[in-house]
Parts: sequence; C-alpha cells; structure tokens
Amino acid sequence: MWDKEQIKQYVFVIRELTGREIKRKYARSYLGILWSVLNPLLSMAVMSLIFSAMFKRSIENYPIYYLTGNIIWSFFTGATNSAMTALVDNKMMLIKVKLPMSIFPLSRCYTALVNFGYSIIAFTIMLLVFRIPLQPYILLFLLYAIGVFFFSLGMGYWLSVLYAIFGDIKHLYSILLMLWMYLSALFYPVENTTPMMQAIILRNPIYSFISSARKCILYAEFPSTEEWFRMCGWSIGMYLFGRLVFQKMQNKVLQKI
Repeated sequence: MWDKEQIKQYVFVIRELTGREIKRKYARSYLGILWSVLNPLLSMAVMSLIFSAMFKRSIENYPIYYLTGNIIWSFFTGATNSAMTALVDNKMMLIKVKLPMSIFPLSRCYTALVNFGYSIIAFTIMLLVFRIPLQPYILLFLLYAIGVFFFSLGMGYWLSVLYAIFGDIKHLYSILLMLWMYLSALFYPVENTTPMMQAIILRNPIYSFISSARKCILYAEFPSTEEWFRMCGWSIGMYLFGRLVFQKMQNKVLQKI
C-alpha cells in the first residue's frame, strides 16, 4: 500500500502530466482550452442542421438531446484513445523514473475529465439558451460522469497494454469506435430502429449513461433501479477487469517498450 507521502507525490505527478497533456494539445492554438467549450457547440450546431428537421416531431429540444449524448461520447472516446497510448508515449519516464505504471493511463483519463468539465460550461449555456429548467436532477449528470470515468479508465488500462504489445490495436479500435458510435443513438431516437437494433443498443454500456443523462436533463426523471444497476455494473466491472489485466501484463509491457 502507498503511504501518505507517496500519495502526495503521485497526485502531483498526475497533475503535472495532465497539465502537460493540455498544453501539448492546444500548443499551436490561439484559443487554447476554449476549444473544449467550442467543440461541443460547433458539433451540436452541425448535427442540428442536418437532423433537426428529420427528428423534430419525435424529439423535443433536439439540439440538447444530441449535445447530451455527444459530450458523454466525446468524454469516453477522448479518455480511452489517449489512455491507450499512455505507456508507449511515456516509455522514457517508465524506464528512468520509479513510478507506478498505472499513473500514466490514469493521468490521461483525468485529462479527459478536465476537458469534460470545460464542456459542461458550454452545455450549461445551451441549457439556458433553450430554456431547459436547471432542476436538481441535473446533479445526477455528475454521477454519470464518474461512472463513465471509471468505465473509460478500465478500458484505458487494458487498451494501453494491448497497444504496447500490438500497435495495430489503435487502428482496429478506431473502426470499433465508429461502429460503437452508431450503436449509441447519439443523433437518432432508439424507437425509430428495428426491434433487433433496439435490443443491441439497449445493451450498449455507453448508451446506458447517455439515456439516463437525457432523462434527468430533458425530462427530470430519476433512473430506474435496473438502469442504476446496469451503469454501476458496467463501470465497476470494466474498471476491475482493466486493473486485473494491467497488473498481470505489466512485466510483459516493460519488456516490449
């Protein structure tokens, strides 16, 4: 177990790595971190122009419907994509500095969480623009974000191991994400799909978070017990699985990188 001094040291390292990642991401940008606010707004504007007319009868406040799903999806993909390359990108530090390997995927997921926090600013602005009441249910959105964080961290752990051993996983994962996105009902109502598609989408872990977030934001509804169990099960299960794989494969990763 880590003592208090180690914990302080590791927290400092995570903060430094997070700051470095944010600076690197926006190094050549004049607007810098503001892109974390502008990206969801611009994405929402484009998708609303394309799909609002198609779904306006079946989805009230379509821009918010889409934006709610999109910022959760962006959080998940940003965390897992960056965590996947964390070990390889920091191989010199892994070799020269005595730090737990798990800190590197964790810092990447934490960076995605920070960016998600900035996206929430844009999200809140749009809620006010579209006159969506800021009910206490909106606080549930933060709980969903924690669930997505641990789900993404678990995936990030085993993806980082796979990438260190088999680099092509990055390209395979990008294809998987494209399919996964279309099965997450970001921009269309699930009810408009076939029964088979509905069954697949309803078993999609990310859709569980997206659907529950839309309920609390747009309809001020509390998730059912089944939905809570599903979200908690996916978050805890994926995190524990990722940690287990990561711990078992650490030595092999060090040999590969």
